[in-house]
This record gives sequence, structure tokens and C-alpha cells, in this order.
Amino acid sequence: MSVSPVKRQKMESVLDQLKHHTTVVADTGDFNAIEEYKPLDATTNPSLILAAAQMPAYQELVDDAVAYGKKLGGSEEEQIKNACDKLFVLFGAEILKRIPGCVSTEVDARLSFDKEGMIQRARRLIDLYKEAGIGKDRILIKLSSTWEGIQAGKVLEAEYGIHCNMTLLFSFAQAVACAEAGVTLISPFVGRILDWYVANGDKKAYEPSEDPGVKSVTKIYNYYKKFGYKTIVMGASFRNTGEIKALTGCDYLTISPKLLAELSKEYVKLTPTLSVKEAQACELEKIHLDEKAFRWHHNEDQMAVEKLSDGIRKFAADAIKLERMLK
Repeated sequence: MSVSPVKRQKMESVLDQLKHHTTVVADTGDFNAIEEYKPLDATTNPSLILAAAQMPAYQELVDDAVAYGKKLGGSEEEQIKNACDKLFVLFGAEILKRIPGCVSTEVDARLSFDKEGMIQRARRLIDLYKEAGIGKDRILIKLSSTWEGIQAGKVLEAEYGIHCNMTLLFSFAQAVACAEAGVTLISPFVGRILDWYVANGDKKAYEPSEDPGVKSVTKIYNYYKKFGYKTIVMGASFRNTGEIKALTGCDYLTISPKLLAELSKEYVKLTPTLSVKEAQACELEKIHLDEKAFRWHHNEDQMAVEKLSDGIRKFAADAIKLERMLK
């Protein structure tokens, strides 16, 4: 249904309406996109930083990171690792000049099964931000939602006051374990769940309300609100605006510049689909997961097992490409 030009002037865009119900986060490392759509927060990952670092506009940041790695010295491997960490922080610091909230910075996906390695790398990133004059209250450290990653998040939150964003989250088991660990935020992936069902099932198209990714995030949101968990639910990895609109009311949604642009040009009435009141009335049982139970429940979800390992491999591959570029 098209909206008349006169009515459109009075009506807010879908993006502006969304901001009344949900915190909108920009899923990008591109500063121009952040300035254009004015999100509260921003989130990055190795793939986004790799894409941004190849743009001529950001060459200076790459040069600064390389100079930093060289200055610290050590083996070539150590210099590249230090340059990589510095590059992530330089991008994060620039993004923070353009948003009022927080930026998410990711720990190397190759540490996904190394609890202590993730804790050390997270603390290193926070130290680099501190050197840049940025406090840890404006940073979310992104960790893979493996059992080891979730336990690293628990330690970082409880012992170091470092806020964590648990990424590559596909299963209900992962969501429950994150809530029990008391992490600040989770990023359940909507679009990648849809991708798996389209690739592995007979059905090739879904209405937004029937989208497997939308249903997954809805269940997690309802569970968290019903049982009073403070962990923020931030839907991520969207394939279309229908998925986003179907999750209106979710705590946070992190959205790519392409989809932010589409939402900013759309003029239809947006109605919240998620609410604390409805969540508290839904029928869900509270469960507790120790390591054995977590591994079993997660393993029972074929989609989640495949998408988690695939996501870790892809982020690791992009981290290697970034290192080669710096080299």
C-alpha cells in the first residue's frame, strides 16, 4: 500500500518508528553510514573491519596500526597481532566519536575454544581503548558463544567489569547459558538461521512471522523477560526488512547500512510484536545448563552446530586476510 506524499510528510519512516520501540545499532565499520543513520550503538566484526580497511578513506588508520605494531617490536607474528588489535581499537575509537553509546569489538575467532586466551585478549583490547582515552563502559567485547566463550564472558563480567556481547548465537541452549553467565548482551543471528533452513529444507521462502530466525529470537526474548534476566537481546544478521519489523520491540537490533537505508525510505505503520507483558504470560519452563547439559542440548540442534562452526571459520578466515593485508 503506497502512502500519499502529504500523509508521508506527517508520518515517520519505519526506521524512526522502530527507534521508539527498539535500540537501533549500526552493523558496520563505515563511519559515513553511522553518521547518516544516527544509531545509538555500533557493532563490528573481523569481516566488517576487513571490508572497511580496504577502503581508501581509512588508509590512515591502517598505516597507524602498522606503525604501532612495528613500534612494539617482537617477532613478525607478534607485530601483526598487535597491529590487528590496534586497528580494531582505532576503528572503535573513531566510531565512538559518532555515536552516543557503545561499540562492540571482537576477540579473534581463532580463540573460540580457549577460555583463558579470550580473557587475555579482551583485557588487552580494553587496555588499548584506555590508552586511547576511552573507558570500558563504552565498549562491549564480542566473544563466540561456545561453552568456553560463555565462561570467558562470565569471568570478564564478574571479575573485571568488562561488558560482553556474545556473538554467533544460534541455539536456545547458547542463549540460556549466556543468561546464566550474566553477560551484558547476546547477538542471536536471524538471517543465518534462515539461510540454513532455506539451504537444507524444501521451503525456500518464509513470511516474517514464520521465519525460523525470527521465531528463535522471539523465544529467547520471551524466556529472558519471563524469568527476569538482565542480559540484553540484540537480534543480528538480517536478510530483509521483514525480519526486522517482525522483531519490533526487541531490546536491540543491529542492522546493516543497506537495510537501514530501506527502512528509512519506507512509510507504513509499525506495530511492536515483542513486549515484556506478553513474554511474562507465555508458557516456557526455566532450565539450568551445566557444561554437559549445554553441550548435549546444543548438539541436538543441527542448524546451530553447523552455523556456529561455519561462523567461527568465516570470521577466522577474515582475520587471516586482515593479517595478510597488514603484513
